[in-house]
Amino acid sequence: MAEVINLNHFRKVKLKADKDTQAAYNRARHGRRKGDRARQEDEKQRRRQDLEGRGLDERDPDNSDEPA
Repeated sequence: MAEVINLNHFRKVKLKADKDTQAAYNRARHGRRKGDRARQEDEKQRRRQDLEGRGLDERDPDNSDEPA
């Protein structure tokens, strides 16, 4: 005699596997983890501050504000 199987169990297992596959696809498609985003934003901010610190003054040295 054949063994009795529960089709609901197999249906639910397949549904869960499909959801896991879709979730992996969405993670790859839509972004990174929160920590990765924060780390990248911190690095971007550090680079911006470093660049601003190395910049030249905007005033022209030949055209000073003091009277001649």
